[in-house]
Amino acid sequence: MIPFKLDMDRVPLDDWGTPEDIGAQSLGPAPRVAGKILFGTLDAPVSGGLYAATRGRYRVTYPFDEHATLLDGQLALTDEASGRTVVYGPGDSWIIAAGSTIVWDIRSEEVRKSYLAVSSGAKAA
Repeated sequence: MIPFKLDMDRVPLDDWGTPEDIGAQSLGPAPRVAGKILFGTLDAPVSGGLYAATRGRYRVTYPFDEHATLLDGQLALTDEASGRTVVYGPGDSWIIAAGSTIVWDIRSEEVRKSYLAVSSGAKAA
């Protein structure tokens, strides 16, 4: 079991660079992104861990299905297909389908989420 609680100590994350380094596109000054894979690997059909980003905006087309819970900060996610924007704070969660193009608008100095990513190769139970 890997717990993620709003009041837990924050483990250091690995620097992943800018949104461009993870296949996204910055919209203005590039935020910094960081993360730590705690379950599975990048090549596994299911993986999970922690992800953080600093203030800024970027667009990403998700290559996997994701369930995530925001642990720190505030951000707005906009689904480009529907135009719907939802603002999230600590404890809020979302599910994003693979192929969705989402604009991240990080409104606090930093956001941190826990996530579970499932690639198209994974089979549902």
